[in-house]
Amino acid sequence: MPCTQPTPNYTAPPESRGYLLAHTNGGLNQMRAGICDMVAIARIINATLVVPELDKKSYWQDSSNFSDVFNEDHFINALANDVKVIKKLPMEMGGATRADKYFKSWSGMDYYQGEIASMWADYKVILAAKTDSRLANNNLPADIQKLRCRACYEALCFAPQIEAMGKLLVDRMRSYGTYIALHLRYEKDILAFTGCTHGLSPDEADELKKIRDENDEWKVKDIDPREQRSKGFCPLTPKEAAIFLSALGYPSNTPIYIAAGEIYGGDSYMDDLRSRYPMLMSKEKLASIEELEPFANHSTQLAALDYILSVESDVFMPTYSGNMARAVEGHRRFLGHRRTISPDKKALVRLFDKIEQGIKKEGKLLSDKVIERHKKRQGSPRKRKGPIPGSKGMDRFRSEEAFYVNPLPDCLCAQSRNLNTSVS
Repeated sequence: MPCTQPTPNYTAPPESRGYLLAHTNGGLNQMRAGICDMVAIARIINATLVVPELDKKSYWQDSSNFSDVFNEDHFINALANDVKVIKKLPMEMGGATRADKYFKSWSGMDYYQGEIASMWADYKVILAAKTDSRLANNNLPADIQKLRCRACYEALCFAPQIEAMGKLLVDRMRSYGTYIALHLRYEKDILAFTGCTHGLSPDEADELKKIRDENDEWKVKDIDPREQRSKGFCPLTPKEAAIFLSALGYPSNTPIYIAAGEIYGGDSYMDDLRSRYPMLMSKEKLASIEELEPFANHSTQLAALDYILSVESDVFMPTYSGNMARAVEGHRRFLGHRRTISPDKKALVRLFDKIEQGIKKEGKLLSDKVIERHKKRQGSPRKRKGPIPGSKGMDRFRSEEAFYVNPLPDCLCAQSRNLNTSVS
């Protein structure tokens, strides 16, 4: 059960020492995690948090402001007992000397209470130039961890118009029955970023390489697509997702919501999935052009609709462990460990290749093997995973399971099964 209430020692926000500005970076879910971490950091360094600015320069080029995506007033009011949050920097602070700072990744209390808080001696305004992964996943005080959860799952709600449309789409999806939300991350940006080209034409592979080469934010340029796939680093193709769902035993009349943007290669790559599961739905099928028009050309707002439909689904299955997949998994864990299937892509790729080569056939034997391998990969309760043994430095932090993927044990408590209590 969620347990996010502060400990008895928790106090009202102390007197603010200055203002914390934050420039978020990445897509919707990377920004969400970053915003929640900035709330916690503001508490640690006794700052007044100015509502963070959303990323408008990344791959998606979305011009949305904070209030276009999130319920700004609710965000401010919900955190009133934790951190003072204001919409804009006061005018008298406009000319104040500002410290632009890239906070160190995965930093803990010592860093923020020491190096960062000491900057208040010289500055009244500190700008966090990036917000992704700036706070440690583990070894933080209980009240800071609980605050991260209150920020993420209670304060940071979507804007009213997004919440209303999301609810409408969920209701329409449920009219077809219990449904799977399939986060089909077979999109141009992720294929270019990962270098995954299995099943694509040479021209398509060249196009993706060109995109990767031209993006200065993506540091790795030379990628072996076969090696990527064999290690399980590639998103499942629509065909592979269909084979996997069939092997798990989902019947062909299962309603499936496709939580994704534009699928790379268009409808031709969706034929195998559609032939097995004809009840494929999307935002565009569930709503009219007029209903979606307010969100058109705003990828962050459209992604928010996918997020709502994914969190509320009966089963969620991502085909790639990216920011959306991790954020939805964590939210579903927080809401009661709703079924979330995490494909073992490294093992599945070997099976898919054997099917393609005619060495194995689909059927009960294959299905039994797939089901057995995924018994413990469906979102059941477990503590957050620590670093890979032997890893050191930044690799140690990078190998940890992220806080927002699994907020247990910090924000989830076991409910007592013994209901027969007595008072002596």
